[in-house]
Amino acid sequence: MTQPPGQQPPQGGFGAPYEPQPGSYGPPTQPPGQPPTQPSGQPPTQPPGQAAGPYGTQPPGPYGPPPAQPGPYNALTQPGLYDAPTQPGPYGVPSSPPSGGPAGGGGGGFFRGRRGAVVGAVLAVVLLAGGGVWLATGGSDGKKPTAKTSADPAPGPSTGGESKGKKKDPGPRDLRAEAERINAGRKAGEAKVQWLQEGGVDLPRNGESVYGPWFVGDTVVKAMFHTVSGYSVADGSQKWSLRLPGKLCGAPSQATTDGKIVFGVQSGSGSEAECNALQMADLTTGKAGWYKTFERQGAWDLLSDTAMAINGDTVTVGRKTRTDAFRVSDGKVLFGKLPGNCQPFGFASGPLGIAAASCQTAADDHKEQLVERIDPVSGKVLWTYKVKKGWEISQFYSVSPLVVSLKKDRDWAVIMLNADGTYRSQLAGGTENYRVECDTDLITGGGNLDNCLGVATDDRTVYLATKTGESDATPTNKVVAFDVGTGQAKWKAAAPAGQTMMPMRVEGGRLLVFVESSTNKAGAIASLPPTGGTPRLLLRHPDAGVRTERSLFQPRVAYMNGRSLLMSTSISGVEDGDEERAKSMEMFGN
Repeated sequence: MTQPPGQQPPQGGFGAPYEPQPGSYGPPTQPPGQPPTQPSGQPPTQPPGQAAGPYGTQPPGPYGPPPAQPGPYNALTQPGLYDAPTQPGPYGVPSSPPSGGPAGGGGGGFFRGRRGAVVGAVLAVVLLAGGGVWLATGGSDGKKPTAKTSADPAPGPSTGGESKGKKKDPGPRDLRAEAERINAGRKAGEAKVQWLQEGGVDLPRNGESVYGPWFVGDTVVKAMFHTVSGYSVADGSQKWSLRLPGKLCGAPSQATTDGKIVFGVQSGSGSEAECNALQMADLTTGKAGWYKTFERQGAWDLLSDTAMAINGDTVTVGRKTRTDAFRVSDGKVLFGKLPGNCQPFGFASGPLGIAAASCQTAADDHKEQLVERIDPVSGKVLWTYKVKKGWEISQFYSVSPLVVSLKKDRDWAVIMLNADGTYRSQLAGGTENYRVECDTDLITGGGNLDNCLGVATDDRTVYLATKTGESDATPTNKVVAFDVGTGQAKWKAAAPAGQTMMPMRVEGGRLLVFVESSTNKAGAIASLPPTGGTPRLLLRHPDAGVRTERSLFQPRVAYMNGRSLLMSTSISGVEDGDEERAKSMEMFGN
C-alpha cells in the first residue's frame, strides 16, 4: 500500500545517506527535554541504576495488543499495533496473547491506516446497562465523571458528520451464508472462513478510518467514527457496542494489560470540532470510564495530528510541540510540557517510554530531533540520542532492540540504538527498494509512531520486505534479513511465485510473514526459519473467497492461535448505506 506523505519513508533503498555517527548522549545534564551539553560523538555514560540491555523480551504478537489485544501487521517486541505477542504488540497476534494485553513487540505493526487527530470535548456519554440508561458526565476540569440514571438522557455532542452519521447504526448483518458458500469451494489444505463482518456503522459522506483490532481474551475490538464494538473471536457475533461522546480522532496501538484503553475524541461540531478530548474504555466489558478534555495552544499544536501510545498505566497524547500524559486508570494528569525547547511529539507503546522529540530552532523549524527514553510517570528524560541535523524520526520499528526509521527529504535510513541510547549500527540496504506500510492517517499522513507492516525484529535480526516493480506483470518480492549488530544483509528469501509477502513478527525463533493475495490466489500466513529458505505455509486462505478477501481495503493482518484476521483500515461508499454493508473483518481458521 502506498502511504500518504508524512510517515511513510521515502521510496528506495537506504544506507549511506545518514552517514551514521555516534551522536548519543547519556543522562541529560540539563533540564529534561533539552539536549545535554556533552560533546557530539562522545559515548555517554550509562545512567546510574539503569540496566543495559534490551527493553524487554520480544513477544510474538499480532493483533493489536497482540497478545490479548490490538495489533495488526505484525507483532513487535516493541510497540506495535496489531500484533499479538505474548505481550502487547502489533502486526500479528501472538500465539498466546496476554489476557487483555495489547500487542507489543519488536518487529512490526499489525495496522495499516491510521486515523485523525485527537480532540474532543463532550460532556456526556450515554450507555445502556440492563433496562436503564446511564449517563456519565464530566467536563474539562479533569474530574472523574460520575454516573447516574436518567429516564430522559440528554443528547451527546455532535459528531461533526455532514449529512450522514446521525441515524441509529444498523449493525452488521448475518453473513454466515456467504462464508458457507466460500467454504463449499475450498480445496484440500485450505482454511475455512470462520466468519465475516460488515461495517455496520452509518458514516459521513467521505467515510472513516478504522482503528484496531485489539484482542482481549475471547473478544476482538474495532473502533470507527463514533462507535467501539467488541466481537466474539470464535464466531464474530457482537458482544457489546459503545457509543463515544464525539468523533474518534486517535487511539493507541495497544491497550493496557488489563484491557483498558483511552481514545482521542473530538469536541464541538463542524468547523468548530477539535481533537482535544479523551475517553477511557474497558475493552473487556465495553463500558466507558473517565472523560476529560485537554488544552491545545498555538498554531503548531492546533494544526498538528496526534500520536497516542500506552506505556504501563500511562497514555500519552503527542503533538508537534508537546506531549501530555495521563494515568489510564483514573485520568490523572502526569506531565505536560517539559523544560527546555526540545519536546516529545510521540511515544511508542510498550513497557518503556521511548519517544521522538523535536527541538524548535526557529519559529517554524522543527528539524532538529532526538530519540529519548522518558519515564512515563514523571516525564524525566533518562537518556537522549541526537539525530543528525536535518533528519526526522519517521517510525519506531522496534523498541527491543531499538530500531528507528529516519527520513530526510527523499533519503531514508534505518538505525539501531543500544538500550542506553548509544548508536549501534545502520542497515545497509544496497540497491534494493523496500516497502514498509505504517499506521498513518489516510488523509493527513499523521499518526502513531509504532505500528508498521513489512518489518519485524528479534534481538539479532531486522527483517524487511523488498518492493515490487510497478510494471511487473506478476508482482513478487523477497524478505531480507539484516544483522542488528552490523546492519549487513545476511540472507534473502523469495515469496511464493506471483505473490508478495510482508514480515509480521518473530515467534518461536521463526519469522511469521503475511503472504498477500493476488488476482487469483488468496492470502496466507507462512513462516521462515532464522536461516532463510522457502516459506512454509501455516494457514492458507481459500482461493474461492479471494474476491471477498480483496474487497477489504488495505487490511491489517493478525495471526493468533492458528487463526488469521484481516480488517479494513478504511470504510466508505458511493451510495447511502454502502459503508454499512462494506466488509470490515474476515476471520480464517482450520
